[in-house]
Amino acid sequence: MPIPLYKKPFRLSNVFQGHDLEKQDIGASISQYLELIIFTRYGEHRFMPDFGCEIWDLDFELIISESTWEEKLRQSLLRSITRYEQRIYNVQVEVHIKEVNKFYPLRNVSEIKKKVEIIVKGKMQQTGENYSFNISLFLSPLSA
Repeated sequence: MPIPLYKKPFRLSNVFQGHDLEKQDIGASISQYLELIIFTRYGEHRFMPDFGCEIWDLDFELIISESTWEEKLRQSLLRSITRYEQRIYNVQVEVHIKEVNKFYPLRNVSEIKKKVEIIVKGKMQQTGENYSFNISLFLSPLSA
């Protein structure tokens, strides 16, 4: 019997009302775990200090070479994903950074931010199906 994969955040009010926690499929579970890896800073997890990625260290670093910055983050993510997310294999990670100009007409302010797009591809161990995940983040301060 397969182990149930629960949707996060847990809705404990359902349990108190006598219902089960919400479940999700393997793809959604992998996606949530990848988000956890991306949003966790190295050393933040006391028992696994190398869990996470380098985005927090790179977030406030002056970006002199975008290609070097992208490659550092890509390598960091690839290491963490292949080590900690073993439900996918043949993992490929792409990182792209670009500037986004956002204009706020009510305040008459234009804001330029760095946007990072992260794409993870692989195959699911359980089924052999292709798996794809992407997320876009804005840097300094980091936000989704």
